[in-house]
Amino acid sequence: MRATLFGVAASHPSLAAELMLRHKGVDYRRIDLPTVSHRALVRLLGYPRKTVPALRIDGAKVQGTTQIARALDALIPAPPLFPADPERRRAVDEADAWGDEVLQPLPRRLTLNALKHDRSSLGSYLEGARLGIPHRLAVLVAPPIAAASRRVNRATDENARRDLAALPAAIDRVDELIEEGVIGGAERNAADFQIATSISLLLTMDDVRPMIEGRPAERLAREVVPDQPGHVPRVLTP
Repeated sequence: MRATLFGVAASHPSLAAELMLRHKGVDYRRIDLPTVSHRALVRLLGYPRKTVPALRIDGAKVQGTTQIARALDALIPAPPLFPADPERRRAVDEADAWGDEVLQPLPRRLTLNALKHDRSSLGSYLEGARLGIPHRLAVLVAPPIAAASRRVNRATDENARRDLAALPAAIDRVDELIEEGVIGGAERNAADFQIATSISLLLTMDDVRPMIEGRPAERLAREVVPDQPGHVPRVLTP
């Protein structure tokens, strides 16, 4: 079985989908679309919504990490991304939804805002991107594209300050989910990939890393995400 994954460079949801494909042992190719432009391109590719990750597999087109996880389990039951036990399944479903709806936007807005203050770090987030152009050229054209992405995602200074204020509670919640055994177990599930990729992106920021270092959330991110591109120095207003 072969698959094609359409994503965006440095997108943590795209990385989550890629890690789930690896978890399932699926032979796939990844194509990174230009950020912001991807909203129109995925529609041109026949997907109903403007979001990535977008997956084409076994004749089906699936979008979003939560839908991709369920589609992969339906096509390839083992190893599973969701537990068979109904109570544990409910807990993983809830953690997956929280990771998608609440946690996922925080690192996106924070990194985009930080890169406004230090554009020299943009190239580090494009390492390993599959854009079809040389890395040097991608870095040259990145600043206006990143500015457009900031506008689309409302990554303003005000929202960055709000996100920073919300982070401690979010990291506490990740640690609680690990302590409860919902994520971080011997067998990876959909919520592991959903949440760990968000934490991994947060760890690329010097402003945020001290909040996470030494905690179960950091351990989960380091274990689940082997290669995380990007690094931005301390630039955000406390």
